[in-house]
Amino acid sequence: MNVSLLGGWFPAMLDVLAAGSLIAAIGWRNREWRLRAVPLIGGLALVLTLLAAYWGATAVGVTDPLPFSVWLWFGLAVAALIVLAAGWRTARWWRRGMAVVAAALAALVCANGVNQFVGYYPTIDAAVNDWANAPLPGQVSIAGLSREANATKVPGAGKLVAVDIPDTYSHFAHRQELVYLPPIWFVRSQHRHPLPVVELIGGERGGPGDWVRLGNAVQVADKYASKHHGYSPILVFADATRKFNNDTECVNGPRGNSADHLDQDIPAYVEKTFGASRDPHQWAVAGFSMGGTCSLDLVVEHPDVFTHFIDISGDLAPYTSTPAASLHDLYGGNVALEKQNEPLLVMKAHGKYTGVNGLFLTSTEERRHQREAKELSSAAAKVGIWSRVEISPGTHVWQFAAPAFASAYPWLVNQLALAGLSHHDTQLATGEHHETRHTKTA
Repeated sequence: MNVSLLGGWFPAMLDVLAAGSLIAAIGWRNREWRLRAVPLIGGLALVLTLLAAYWGATAVGVTDPLPFSVWLWFGLAVAALIVLAAGWRTARWWRRGMAVVAAALAALVCANGVNQFVGYYPTIDAAVNDWANAPLPGQVSIAGLSREANATKVPGAGKLVAVDIPDTYSHFAHRQELVYLPPIWFVRSQHRHPLPVVELIGGERGGPGDWVRLGNAVQVADKYASKHHGYSPILVFADATRKFNNDTECVNGPRGNSADHLDQDIPAYVEKTFGASRDPHQWAVAGFSMGGTCSLDLVVEHPDVFTHFIDISGDLAPYTSTPAASLHDLYGGNVALEKQNEPLLVMKAHGKYTGVNGLFLTSTEERRHQREAKELSSAAAKVGIWSRVEISPGTHVWQFAAPAFASAYPWLVNQLALAGLSHHDTQLATGEHHETRHTKTA
């Protein structure tokens, strides 16, 4: 099942099978079919595909232009269905069957084209496990966790725990979330101080497990812990959207009180349940795409809860599809509320911050994100927030976000560890400026 969906023999095989079955479904048949029916079928499929590309993508919330190959296979799937309907009475039973197969395969290739564009499911195994809601590697229950605590020596790896965090403050009806506990957590005698915490937030479409399945965050933390005597922060894989297609941008609004859940429900639960640090200088937020936007927004709005961020390919401000749609969808038309969630305005209104810092990570293909990251970093420097913009090869997919986070993780852990220093020492350690760095690898 560990077969790539993003490239290699399997996607190529699907292309060949889909094209071959469509050709077999159309067939040679008779002169009227070839000269009249087939051109009409092709024209109708083209019109329907153009309509779908123009209106349909916006209707389902796809704002980035999809590759031509996605719409090509969408059109071929539509053509197969028209062939099935138009030639039903005259076609033999096997041609009808081939038309059904062609439509299904073309739709599958089309769907995987979208998957290849966003990099959501790298393998068949990842897709099947997600659809089946299978436990993630290393996942245990809260009950099972109690049996593993108080170990006499540091385990070789941390554990992933599925948790149902009460929505006491937010009333945000979120899904089940996940918490990673590093190896050192299980040996209470080896850490006298509460462990720091990183909340991880994914994109607008997905779930709490994305940073585990796609972002490789657990492997990154375990690798770090293996080199540091089992020490690593607690990771919280948060649900900021409540369901797959509910772009909250981590603000309180018509789509739910996502911000309250992230900055109140989660910290209260993690501190109480897992003995995590209560010091905001030991709390961080990291995210990709929508989660990147959230990471900066949460930190500048709530520096009493979080003081470090990793913004991977986030936007200038919370945003859905258009400025008008964002105002309506996220804030119910409330302009004042919108301004309260725009980082540039929030930082300007707040004034000087203390001990706040972060990274803006973006790829070489994301020109707009590069410009916006530099603008945010410059504005942050004016109010005492140290930051750095790093630009690495890649595009706006998880295959860029995962290694970008891995490369930034040691820096983030170091910042969390600086919480014990005085503010003066922290300034000396981190600096009070911003900079941009281009790197060869993520």
